[in-house]
Amino acid sequence: MNLSDSKYSQYALVREMMDTIDVVRGFDPAQTAGVAENIKSVKRMMLIGEGSSRIFPAKNVMRKALTYGLGLHIATDGSRQSAQYDLSKFAVFCASNSGRTKEVVLLAKKLAEEGNEHRYGLTANEATVLAEACKETFVLKCGWEQAVAATKSVVEQALFYESILWHIAGKDCTAQCADLAANVEQALTMPIDTDVVEAAAEAPTIYLAGYNDGVAEELTLKTNEITRKKSDFLEGTYAVHGVEEVMDPSDVVFVVDPIDDEIDKFREVLVEGVGLKVVAIANRETPFATIRVPDAGELSPYVYLCAGWNVLVEIGLALGINLDKPERARKVGNEFIIA
Repeated sequence: MNLSDSKYSQYALVREMMDTIDVVRGFDPAQTAGVAENIKSVKRMMLIGEGSSRIFPAKNVMRKALTYGLGLHIATDGSRQSAQYDLSKFAVFCASNSGRTKEVVLLAKKLAEEGNEHRYGLTANEATVLAEACKETFVLKCGWEQAVAATKSVVEQALFYESILWHIAGKDCTAQCADLAANVEQALTMPIDTDVVEAAAEAPTIYLAGYNDGVAEELTLKTNEITRKKSDFLEGTYAVHGVEEVMDPSDVVFVVDPIDDEIDKFREVLVEGVGLKVVAIANRETPFATIRVPDAGELSPYVYLCAGWNVLVEIGLALGINLDKPERARKVGNEFIIA
């Protein structure tokens, strides 16, 4: 992507993707120092949200917490399902960029009625109905997004949650955030092989495989929103455990950060067996066609996500799609209306 080219710059979606660079560069981990102390004492955190406000932000921090071995219980589910849980011993984050998502607002109100004192809001707007129901609300610096598909807010939400872990683990990641901005920029602006774009544009279904950390799953949602194509998230080795039965040789599988010990099986089942094209998004070369991104260490998931956005924009443009105007998807999926 290149904002100096009107092919890209005419779309709010692309401009907001590129805004992510400054969002990362300006992110202040210190803002979560206070709430991190509360989380540390509670030892349980439930991350609530719908769609993009939950997938990558929540699952990325869940993977990180387990990797760090913090002994912190972090969970996530949709608002309606979470409303059936006993969350009295949890600190609960209710994320809604608009602050008006009905399911999230109703859960926050329920927690307030139950007397949960550790209920927090995470929004991109000031003075929202969600904030009224939460004990404390944090407002993202990225601002409101014009495009239907959320992008820069997803990254800031994820950094917000992850910075809570940094405080609990005693990590100073300020310098890493500065480096991450440059790596994100490279992932967003790098050219994408036309063979990859053409194959994906022609594919009946685009599959995304990888870790259960929200990256491939979030890109699956973005595939629907940006390219209008059918897609499916194949967590772990799901891609080689039965779904190959219904795959078509013209389908494409993007594998995000493939695990080296699983590469041979993917090649055997998908490339040699089904005969479809497998593309890796990775910080190293692989036996597959590889979209090579810079290595950002433990912050690499953010880079993989941005590289995936880059790919999807190219696919959407190749298909002649208006990236800003899906036919059915809405910015606020289910809005809470004040009677």
